Formats: sequence, C-alpha cells, structure tokens
Amino acid sequence: MSDAPGRDGPGEPRLEEVSDGVFAYVQPDGTWWINNTGFLAGERGVISVDACSTERRTRAYLDAIGRVTDRPVRTLVNTHHHGDHTFGNYLFPGATIVGHERTRENALAWGRPFDEPFWTKVDWGGVEIEPPFLTYADGVTLWSDELRCEVRHVGTAAHTTNDSIVWIPERRVLFCGDLLFNGGTPFVMQGSVAGAIAVLEQVVAPLDAATIVPGHGPVAGPELIGRVLGYLRFVQVTAAEAKAAGLAPLEAARETGLGPYAELTDAERIVGNLHRAYAELDGLEPGGEIDTATALLEMVDYNGGRPLTCRA
Repeated sequence: MSDAPGRDGPGEPRLEEVSDGVFAYVQPDGTWWINNTGFLAGERGVISVDACSTERRTRAYLDAIGRVTDRPVRTLVNTHHHGDHTFGNYLFPGATIVGHERTRENALAWGRPFDEPFWTKVDWGGVEIEPPFLTYADGVTLWSDELRCEVRHVGTAAHTTNDSIVWIPERRVLFCGDLLFNGGTPFVMQGSVAGAIAVLEQVVAPLDAATIVPGHGPVAGPELIGRVLGYLRFVQVTAAEAKAAGLAPLEAARETGLGPYAELTDAERIVGNLHRAYAELDGLEPGGEIDTATALLEMVDYNGGRPLTCRA
C-alpha cells in the first residue's frame, strides 16, 4: 500500500475504493502539481475532498466520479489553498465549497496559475479562481448519509498556514492533504517544520488511522507518518548544523547528502524547507512570512538552473 511512485513520469489516475463508498483518486506520479483527491458517494450526493490543478485533470476526476455514481457533487472540501488542490474548484458549479478561513484568503491572494520561471510550462486550461465560500475557524462536520466526516483545521502552520484533515472515524480513513507525501519530498516552505512535526505527532498519529490518503503518492497506512517525521527532523538537524557553520540554505542543501531521502521525488524541496527551518531558528513564528520567491529561485538553482519539472 505504501510503495513509492515510479520514476517514469505520470501514469493514468486510478480510483481506489478504500472503504465502502469512500474513494481515493490517486494521480501518479505525485510530483509538482499532481495531487490526490477523493470522494464519498452517498445516496443523495457526493462529498469531494479537493479538486485538481488543471482543467484537464479536474474534468478527468469528475468523469471518474460519474463512473461510480450519478449523484451530484454537493460539497467540495479544500484541505488547503495550494492550486493543485483548488484551481479546479470552478468546475464544481453546484457544490458548496468548504475550507478554512485562511484557505479562502490565501487562494484569493495566490490568484491565477503561473509556472515559469519556477516550473516548466503547464497547460492549465480555463482556470477561474473559485475559493471556499463556506469557511470555518476550527472545523465542521459533514455527513455522507449516516457516515460522519470530521473536517478539522490542524491548529498551527504545518504544510501551509491553513491545513485541514478529513477524518472518517467509523472507517478509520484519513484524508490528510499535503501533511503527508508518499514517495515525494515533504514540503513546508509556506508552513512550518516544527509545526508539521507537532501536527503529525499530536493530531494525526493519535487518530490511529488504518488508511491514509496522502496529498501526493499512493494510499498508505500509519507507517507513512513516521517516514515523513524522519525527513522533517532531518531538515531541522541539517539546518541547525549548517547555520551554525555559517552556510546559507542553498549552500547547506548542496553540501548535504540526502541519505535515505535521496530516493524521494522533487529533491530540490530541501532548499525551500531549509529556508523555513533557518527562519524558525531565528525565532520566526510558525507560518510567518519568508521570501518564498528567493527560495523558489534557489530551488531552480539547485536543480541545475532549470525550471522545476511539472507534468500536470
């Protein structure tokens, strides 16, 4: 269940019924802008967890839902504001779009898709920005027929400042957004290294989920939590040692061997993660603003000066 994605580029999306009437829509290979979604198919309608990044990918996801049920998507939950999870929102015209207050704010602030000079060119399609219009501060409970779905903000910055999980306690199924990557390098540049560790230890792990749908990569079990925690702690240790030695984040990334994490995709994220970890060592609060444009450009530099590969 937790094998890493292949290295041959994106494959065909696959629909996995992870519990009765609960589906994960997994998009290989889970790299930049290629996310997972999922949905609950009820008798009266569908609850979707996230949209996709491009028009083509979101329409394919809607087609997959249509092969399972003829019921409409009545509710769309955004786990956070990043465009791979929200740019397709506009293709759910009959749905109530639900998200954290900051998910709405940040989706509006991000605005329309862009790629170069940070990522290779993407065919986004006719994306229209459609942020959540039903928002919450802490969480909300949704019901798929008689099945309870708990949507909870995680309480602090982690992957972003506005991460939420969708927890189905009766089935022990967790949709965790980008708090967890399976086979890809975790990314906390817009969130917090320390916050992500705290959330995984104090919010996610205690749920004792049997099945986890990560934001990117194959469906997994609880063992994925420890693997991501290991990487995040590696980032903290690397940052502390390199900063003490007077190295800038990009220099630290170049001099650091990734060890067991070298097999993860999108290795250049180490640069953005180190920028965040350095800021935290300087006392910046979780989720506080850093110079993300510079961090992204240094990720491009780490990547040999080439825009980061995006096959969305």
